[in-house]
Amino acid sequence: MRSVEPLHEGLRLALAAPWAVDLGVGESVAVDGACLTVVNGGRGVFVVEAVRETVARTIIGTYVPGRPVHLERPLAVGDPLGGHFVQGHVDARATVQSIERQGENRYIQLEIPASGRPLVAPQGSIALNGVSLTVLAVTEKGVRLSIIPHTWRATTFADLAPGDAVNVEYDLIARYVARMMESR
Repeated sequence: MRSVEPLHEGLRLALAAPWAVDLGVGESVAVDGACLTVVNGGRGVFVVEAVRETVARTIIGTYVPGRPVHLERPLAVGDPLGGHFVQGHVDARATVQSIERQGENRYIQLEIPASGRPLVAPQGSIALNGVSLTVLAVTEKGVRLSIIPHTWRATTFADLAPGDAVNVEYDLIARYVARMMESR
């Protein structure tokens, strides 16, 4: 995170990534799982803007310069799909309750909003800061996730601590099934 600048109704973020040299205006980038549009860019630095609703629903409002964030370009047609469909439409903020190390693996306990609890299931999918993960267990107030060493090293998860807020995107299929059930 290079800079965070307030806008009238949102925030402007400047970010750096080695792969961003060819990133053009209008392209999408997931910033901790939130899909944002590039409004300026060049030489590995790019600028995105987040509207008020995005700032309210995500952890973007907590960003400060120097903070590490998880960045991903969108999946292109024909690319291999190595997880579930993550759209970049963050559903809510969740709170890290605990992080445990057992051997080489880490276990993250998250408290998720009550409204999202019906959308998670053991062995189901959830995205945490844009990273596709499998739910290990559903608990009374959230979920327990198992993080393998590769994922721990390849993401910003090592920077998390109990009490931190994270972006959560529930599984697309679960959201549509819940919506269909509501409309019955």
